[in-house]
Amino acid sequence: MAVSLEFEKPLLELEEKIEQLSGLQRGNDANLNLGISLLQERLELLRKQFFCNLTPMERVALARHPLRPYPQDYIGRIFKQFLELHGDRRFADDHAIFGGFAFLGKRRVMLVATRKGRNLKENMDANFGCAHPEGYRKAMRLMHLADKARCPVVTLIDTPGAYPGIAAEERHIGEAIAVNLRDMFRLSVPVVCVVTGEGGSGGALGIGIGNRILILENAYFSVITPEGCAAILWRSPEATPKAAEALKVTGSDLLELGVVDEVIPEPLGGAHRDYDQTAQNLAAALERHLAELSKLSPKRLRENRYQKFRAIGNFVE
Repeated sequence: MAVSLEFEKPLLELEEKIEQLSGLQRGNDANLNLGISLLQERLELLRKQFFCNLTPMERVALARHPLRPYPQDYIGRIFKQFLELHGDRRFADDHAIFGGFAFLGKRRVMLVATRKGRNLKENMDANFGCAHPEGYRKAMRLMHLADKARCPVVTLIDTPGAYPGIAAEERHIGEAIAVNLRDMFRLSVPVVCVVTGEGGSGGALGIGIGNRILILENAYFSVITPEGCAAILWRSPEATPKAAEALKVTGSDLLELGVVDEVIPEPLGGAHRDYDQTAQNLAAALERHLAELSKLSPKRLRENRYQKFRAIGNFVE
């Protein structure tokens, strides 16, 4: 692989040795099947042992993997006839958030998603996945349109957070996100939100109020990044792994706390190892939850959404 994380390197080196042996066998007509088979068995065992015991910070690193599929990578694999709609009808068209009508199987949905880039030009165009106020206003405009069309809403979230710059503050980023939180509770159609990578603070929550909150196995959802938490509480970057553990950012922790409703499995090694399999798992989960929610009345959908978020944070001493 062209890009790898530090903790992936031992496995990738073993994969490279297997490939070298396979190439040597093809080029020299030698029989190295036994050696290759033994190495493959060892690789599979190590991979299972390693990826089933990742630390929270290692999962955060996988969520940020440069080769990890972004929401735009799922469009052609899951949705059909996607028609992108642009602009917030107030200021501009923010490329960090995009959306439009699409079909999930035979079901028409309104898709709203965050966007990142694969290179510097794309990153600059999408502001590195950090939306301005107009991005959240565009998202809410599309969701209001879906409400009028009696069309379910699906949001795909992968953002480190909303843009914290002066221009965003001048155009009231806090107000834009707050309005989205209020108005998403009022929608009378099913809303399913999926954290596919990074779920950073209000930037994620601005399109993350749903009847169902799903998260991919190696994604994270948090009020602040582990680095930001370490800087504030411990005043040291060395405390970042400790912060990731304390924040309970992983899918399993969030499921136990009742913040998310399902953890969607990824291929062994992470979503970047197999885009198609990850997309299939995501599509199956979306179709299942939308089928369940479609049976509820508008009143019950709103009440379901309200009660879900009211229950988050409850505890018994």
